Amino acid sequence: MNKKRFTVTGIVGLLILMTHVACQTGVQNKVNDLHVPLPPHSVRLEGYLDDYIQLSIDNWSKGDLPYAEFVEFFRSGRPQFALGEMWGKAVRSGCMFYRYTGDPELKAIMDETVRDLLTTQRENGSISCVEIEGQPEESELWERKYVMLGLQGYYEWVNADPRVLDALKKQADNIISIVGPAPKVEITDVGWSATNIGHEECHIESSSLLEPFVKLYQWTGEKRYLDFSTYIIDAGGTKHFNIFEMALNNVEPYKMAGHYPKAYEMLSIFEGLVEYYRVTGQPEIKQMVLNLYNNVRKYEITIIGNGGSDQPYHPQVYGEAWGNTALEQTNPDITRMMETCVGVTWMKFCSQIARLTGDPAAIDEIEKYVYNGLIGAMKPSGDGFSYVNLLNGAKVTNQGWGWEFDGMPVTCCNLNGPMGLAYIPYVAVMNSAEGPVINLYNQGEADFQTPAKREGKIAIHTDYPLSGDVKIEVSLPREETFTVKVRVPEWSQESALAVNGEPLEAIPGSYAEINREWQTGDVISLTFDMRCRVVDAPRGSNRAGDHFQAVIRGPLVLARDESLDPNYNQPVSLQSQDGFIECTMVEPASEGYKLQLSLPLVNGEHITVVDYASVDNWHNGMHVCTWIPYEK
Repeated sequence: MNKKRFTVTGIVGLLILMTHVACQTGVQNKVNDLHVPLPPHSVRLEGYLDDYIQLSIDNWSKGDLPYAEFVEFFRSGRPQFALGEMWGKAVRSGCMFYRYTGDPELKAIMDETVRDLLTTQRENGSISCVEIEGQPEESELWERKYVMLGLQGYYEWVNADPRVLDALKKQADNIISIVGPAPKVEITDVGWSATNIGHEECHIESSSLLEPFVKLYQWTGEKRYLDFSTYIIDAGGTKHFNIFEMALNNVEPYKMAGHYPKAYEMLSIFEGLVEYYRVTGQPEIKQMVLNLYNNVRKYEITIIGNGGSDQPYHPQVYGEAWGNTALEQTNPDITRMMETCVGVTWMKFCSQIARLTGDPAAIDEIEKYVYNGLIGAMKPSGDGFSYVNLLNGAKVTNQGWGWEFDGMPVTCCNLNGPMGLAYIPYVAVMNSAEGPVINLYNQGEADFQTPAKREGKIAIHTDYPLSGDVKIEVSLPREETFTVKVRVPEWSQESALAVNGEPLEAIPGSYAEINREWQTGDVISLTFDMRCRVVDAPRGSNRAGDHFQAVIRGPLVLARDESLDPNYNQPVSLQSQDGFIECTMVEPASEGYKLQLSLPLVNGEHITVVDYASVDNWHNGMHVCTWIPYEK
């Protein structure tokens, strides 16, 4: 396929870009978000979700991560492909965790490794694992993207040190000096996909520089960074396919980049496109973003909130490519699916959509991934994440773990997984012009600012998702009229909502917008529909004769675990009615499981299911059955 050029400047005109007023203090976005994250350290969680966050911080970000070794690759060169991405991913997660916790020990670790990295900047401005004469090398620009994102995370969330901003500008200016229209090296000529699998070039990775370049423009107002961002978009994103034009034309994601529609890099590029839309306001850009978001939801996201696979469309991509995964998720030929990097980047992209549009469906997607795919990929000890998971079979295998790079127990995914955890408090409670927005339900509290610029607090009391009961208590310095938005999940078909005991309407898949005069002691009560739902599986392309169902309780996907049930994969007939099944809580749950239930069968027998995320078969060779085969 020949790439048909879609040019931002061609459609909208140079005038829009030229009318941006550049200044050293940054630029004002042309588009403001409807929902805005609360300031750092404003959200404090306890219990269910925070337990996973703290485990990762203590045993990974402040534990086993070899920051000094990551930096050494920038001094001495990397002996192995992709090692230049490790520092940026590790530091970005650490900085985001610091945004949440304000932990001085974590800050000290971030301070030290950033100081160390800055000493590696070359005379030409590059922070790179490649010698100057070899730049740009096949994966180098992609690796430098993560360096920039790590430094930007530090500058934004930890310490606005002018030396960091100066290093970022030197890095960006060096890239601009060597990458661009001829006689420079075209950005779509630098990359490795899909040559690594013996096909024509895709080279999607390098275009993910879009996000850090737009952010640098937002911070500095220096137009050359916006111009380079525009160049990336005009270049089309890949060597032979214009992914921006395809998104505008509503092409399915798995058809957008030839042999290697690399899922998390495509999402990363479109994260940058959201930022580009904020600074330009171009409606065509927004349409591209929304089309990709809606198409990923429709064609790629599985029951546990992640997507991407290898078989049957892209057999050599290690579970990293879009693969019509929503349809194919029961296909037994898939050996690897749902890369953790894909899920985390999807979660981040959904947070962008939620901020930009106020769409509660984007938070539904985040919730689904957090409670199932993200936590389900986490090593029980907290020191890592799996590379890919399976829904049926060995949930985590040695191959799926991808144990090490250059002798270190790290992969891209176990450095990206913590970023997903760090995003939980980032999206849990937000603010709007009308008042606070409550997105996720977990024990904790959050400080917010009222429309009248007064400091308020909400406290959330719940053991959600183990139960569906939530109480939200409001505290204010004085009475004030504003709106509190509370998300009613789409899956909760029968919800109860009240303020101080007075019932209100709760529509599934929406925000209940409660406008009233609030005062300290007001309580919002929510009860969600926690009946166990039975859902039929989509049919995989080669599975015409097979039938599968899954069971979901609240946001938690359930599964049969071989560790508890040797008949875990045998066909059964669930005793369901109208899409629901009676379930009995097993208390206490077996050790290591958050939730354990007994489900009735048509023949009068019962099977045991547990929450998918708790299934631990990292080293025991056991299997999981999430899509349960059933007898017709």
